[in-house]
Amino acid sequence: MPFALYRKWRPRRFEEVVGQEHVTRTLRNALRLGRIAHAYLFAGPRGTGKTTTARLLAKAVNCLAESVEERPCDRCRICQAVNEGRLIDLIEIDAASNRGIDEIRDLRERVRFSPSEARYKVYVIDEAHMLTTEAFNALLKTLEEPPPHVIFVLATTEPHRIPATILSRCQRFDFRRLSTAEIAGRLEEIVVAEGLRAEPEALTWIARQATGSLRDAVTLLDQLAADEEPITVERVQRALGAGRWDLVSQMIEALGESETARGLMLIARAVEEGAHPQQLARQLVEHLRAVMWIQWGNAGTLDLPAEQIAAAQRHAQALPPEVLPRLIRLFTAAASDMRTAWQPQLALELAFVEAALACQQARAARTVPAPAPVLTPSVAPSPPVAGAPSPPPSPAAPAAGSGAGSLTLEALRERWASILKAVRAQSLPTEALLKSCALHSVEGNTVVLAWPSELLRDKFQDPRAKAQALVEDILSHTFGFPVRIQNIVARKTRRGRPALEDPLIRRAVEDLGAQVEEE
Repeated sequence: MPFALYRKWRPRRFEEVVGQEHVTRTLRNALRLGRIAHAYLFAGPRGTGKTTTARLLAKAVNCLAESVEERPCDRCRICQAVNEGRLIDLIEIDAASNRGIDEIRDLRERVRFSPSEARYKVYVIDEAHMLTTEAFNALLKTLEEPPPHVIFVLATTEPHRIPATILSRCQRFDFRRLSTAEIAGRLEEIVVAEGLRAEPEALTWIARQATGSLRDAVTLLDQLAADEEPITVERVQRALGAGRWDLVSQMIEALGESETARGLMLIARAVEEGAHPQQLARQLVEHLRAVMWIQWGNAGTLDLPAEQIAAAQRHAQALPPEVLPRLIRLFTAAASDMRTAWQPQLALELAFVEAALACQQARAARTVPAPAPVLTPSVAPSPPVAGAPSPPPSPAAPAAGSGAGSLTLEALRERWASILKAVRAQSLPTEALLKSCALHSVEGNTVVLAWPSELLRDKFQDPRAKAQALVEDILSHTFGFPVRIQNIVARKTRRGRPALEDPLIRRAVEDLGAQVEEE
């Protein structure tokens, strides 16, 4: 009888379990020391080996091998019975379809009987979170004080739905998602053993699509192996409904250049070639996430092909970092909306248009236009009178920002609201921080900001936050010449005014060299 690949290649010993060494090592040590618990909880995403490990535990505690180190040996009659699914003392219960109190009461009655042929009766309750509250209450006493010949293993993908009273009576093991490299390595082993032909990059595509689930990856491999053709990247993309990588890259470039029409045409082209809009949205999310990681200096941790990382580095220079989280949320929401939308492609198109507008607005906010020059009515010069002395040449007007005095405190206060608005468009935390200070004075082309505490001042001028650099850049664009910021600390007086704004205190500081101290 033929078996699916994921059943044929299910691990038969602890050493064959992929990516869960922290679980298998602990269970093997417990077997060696004879410290078998009466109840376990295996929690983790689907396809990561929870039920498989539960069966291996049932094999190990009942294995007939003399050496504990060899258990499960996968050779004795108990191990063979588990492999073939005919061990009476291994009872697997699907809690999704047996979730009521009647089923649990029946279980409580049966646990009293001794095993038929093994040392222990092992109950594996799959999807345990599906049990009703009444069923959990009925199971509670049995879990607390089970007969010595019974072991319970509860497997779940949603451990937060398990009552705390049940959790406290189980040893919990958390199964992690497998990495792309781990899944691809296991797929390569299966391909070689089965005599299949597959491109390494195609196996990586399968592994990435599985999102940490080895069972999903093996199932997809089994689907592609049904044909006698080699498993190529193109075949994997067709099976997944994924768009070509070059089209996805061009869509990101269209976002960076605000070419909305071009991006919509690329989406239509990808769909015409067979890409599913939902899968296309996921590809955009995956690539934008890589761009975000690169912008924050985490490129070395990305598990992506070198070609995609190189493209993400280019796109990281073109996309504004402040809107990138919004773009990711837009395409993530579009991928979710497509499950029930009557026109799946429309959700992706709307997300792309909104993302392009967000990028365009972010770039516009970066450049604050310089104020227009004030035009005064000019008087036409009268013709020179014969014999009259020529008037002396008028002095040339100084260039904007050429020297001290070109920036005044009054001009700064008049434009402070628009400056705050420009700061808000690029960084809300910087705007909130800037509102806590006061405009103290202007010295040449340097703006002096008075802060109520050293903490806020240091936070503003911290080079890692780049808040001061951002404000200086906006001030320079506003006034048309380089503007710098100097930060001072101004304590509050009893009258609630900043100390340096109080005329008496300011005169004492400037004329007598006094220092302002906290009250």
